[in-house]
Amino acid sequence: MQDIANQIGIKLLKNKQTIATAESCTGGNIAHQITLIPGSSAWYKGSIISYACEVKENILKVPHQQIETYGVVSTQVAESMANGVRTLLNVDYAIATTGIAGPTGGNEQTPVGTVCIAIATPQKVVSKTIIAGNQRHQNIETFTHEALKFLLNEITVSDCNKQ
Repeated sequence: MQDIANQIGIKLLKNKQTIATAESCTGGNIAHQITLIPGSSAWYKGSIISYACEVKENILKVPHQQIETYGVVSTQVAESMANGVRTLLNVDYAIATTGIAGPTGGNEQTPVGTVCIAIATPQKVVSKTIIAGNQRHQNIETFTHEALKFLLNEITVSDCNKQ
């Protein structure tokens, strides 16, 4: 994961861009991986760990109706979280995660091991859903790794589109 976070930092630094994170089920692990990189303060502004719905709503401005309609673990909520933290911390890119790390809490529609990841870029918001296993620690690591890979891909695509 450190290699991916380092690549993200190199690209952001080169482009004079910044990032922030909004994490629920990853509980700050993405921020932790980023801040392990020396010099990350040049491109990483901060994080909102929005474990509770009221934090998602009150701080990140996720509409309550969206949570009611789609559920807290949904691409719609992840996208609103990413947009919210991008605006709040005034950054170029934002990443958000919302999911169920387990081992309990899932249901038939949203099983344990489900995460929704969203990336807000200067041009768009993209999201995806991943279903991992039922081991909490491993799920958090998997969610973090997938989120960082997704972000690196979006930054790379954005770089390619500039050329």
